[in-house]
Amino acid sequence: MIAALWAASLIILALLAISAVFSAAETALTRASRGRMHQLERDGDKGAKRVNLLLGDQETMIGAVLIGYNVLNILSSALATVFITKVVPGAWGVAIATAVMTLLVVVFVEVLPKTLAIVRADDVARSLSAPMLGVVRILGPVIYAIQWIVRHTLRLFGVDLGMETDVLAAHEEIRGAVNYHHSEGAVESRDRRMLGGVLDLSDMDVAEIMVHRKSMSMIDAALPPRDLVARALEAEHTRLPLWRGDPENIVGVLHAKDLLKAMADAQWAVDAIDMDAIVREAWFIPETTKLKDQLNAFLKRRTHFALVVDEYGALQGLVTLEDILEEIVGEIDDEHDQAIQGVRRQADGSVHVDGDVTVRDLNRAMDWDLPDEHAVTIAGLVIHEARAIPEQGQKFLFHRHRFQILRRHRNQITTLRVSPPLARQDED
Repeated sequence: MIAALWAASLIILALLAISAVFSAAETALTRASRGRMHQLERDGDKGAKRVNLLLGDQETMIGAVLIGYNVLNILSSALATVFITKVVPGAWGVAIATAVMTLLVVVFVEVLPKTLAIVRADDVARSLSAPMLGVVRILGPVIYAIQWIVRHTLRLFGVDLGMETDVLAAHEEIRGAVNYHHSEGAVESRDRRMLGGVLDLSDMDVAEIMVHRKSMSMIDAALPPRDLVARALEAEHTRLPLWRGDPENIVGVLHAKDLLKAMADAQWAVDAIDMDAIVREAWFIPETTKLKDQLNAFLKRRTHFALVVDEYGALQGLVTLEDILEEIVGEIDDEHDQAIQGVRRQADGSVHVDGDVTVRDLNRAMDWDLPDEHAVTIAGLVIHEARAIPEQGQKFLFHRHRFQILRRHRNQITTLRVSPPLARQDED
């Protein structure tokens, strides 16, 4: 009898020890640094390579761990109940078995291995990656069957999930980590905005940052060369669209460097310059192009300037490489730019804002958090919230800011006053 109890105790302890390994593996693998694992894999570390394989299908890995963990805990608890009730029959035996197994599982299967895995996540993950990879391969069919059952069961309640892994997007993980560290003081506001700008490139269209056609500097290609050169010298930009007959009819782009070279070749005889020979072909892109794709296109084509058109081919505006980079680093000012153009700070803490200033630019300039999901410009935000085109002098309270319409030209809001964020108790 005593020998049997000792044997049963050793079997139960062995099962709990293996369960502790599963518990430590789950915590370590989910907390391991992916960046460090990828670097170690590039350096030839086989353990890191196995960790990356497991993390590549995280749902299957967690499923395998949960199956092994629960089977072992249930089996050990059942064995403990059977043998303890032989010594202490009845309900007291069941109660003792429950108390003993709860203590062992909590201390030696949950807290102890998980604590070790948290403290040494990378090392524990690499050490346990080999047995966990074997378990995942063995239990793979079982896991996929369970996933199929779960998804079809949820479908009965209106939750439709595909069989593909549905895990948190990497961008959102990074954004969440950046915001968390910013709240802890480890990441400065400027760095948070820059990292957020990089992540936003995949979600934003060029229409959200383009220079609208009403604000574009363009030149009539039909002008005499001397007048055209004078207009080009007066402009603030080095690349200027040329139109002929109608401002919508863009026939090319004039680059200041090409113009300067042509003037030098003509011995500065401006009237002798053949403008058609130096005008570059215009590059048109759809307004729905994502900023990330346009950035890659700029780099591939080795050009920094594109004209934006809508689905009907009508000119909407222009976008440059600098516009995209400014979404990451903020305004890039040169000697011809105005600092925070269109935003004028007032002594009372409010700002006077031109209606065509984008919400993102105002947020960057003032470190505010106005929403930009439904409108690109400040005027657009007020119109969206008011559900109408406000009259001059009207005041509104949206998103903890007070907005006052200072000037309106026809149906366009040209200038607004925006207050700093109000305290919660002042919103009413």
